[in-house]
Amino acid sequence: MAKGLVFYYSRSGNTKKMAELIAESMSESGLPTECKSVENVQADDLLGYDAIVIGSPTYYGHMASEIKKVIDETVKNHGKLDGKVGGAFSSAANIGGGNETAIMGMIEAMLIAGMVVQGDPQGDHYGPVSIGKPDERVTKQCQRRGKRIAQLTKKLAI
Repeated sequence: MAKGLVFYYSRSGNTKKMAELIAESMSESGLPTECKSVENVQADDLLGYDAIVIGSPTYYGHMASEIKKVIDETVKNHGKLDGKVGGAFSSAANIGGGNETAIMGMIEAMLIAGMVVQGDPQGDHYGPVSIGKPDERVTKQCQRRGKRIAQLTKKLAI
């Protein structure tokens, strides 16, 4: 049976809350999903999942170094993430603080690895974005993203 992983780095708790919302939505949508802090994830762990969603706060328009480290370590498994479903999300302190560039950095790594990343024609197109603490809008975007990732993963896992 297909399964998912949401992993994240969070200093303030905002990105963690988003991760929990996405993972819960994925599980509720029929894709059993684990939610882990990045310090509990190794590059080799990613091979055991069909969907991988990454969350990071935005630092100077980029993902946190803790997330980048795991991504960089996947080079030893290059080609083995091919066909897996991916997604990304981010939080920041300010509007226009680089959220989309941080998300795109994570998505670019997924695309290079051969992963399948689905956009969204509604709301946060690249992935959920929170400015500060996740509010009602962010909660809905996280739930929607989790549901869509679960649906796509189940379709591809047939």
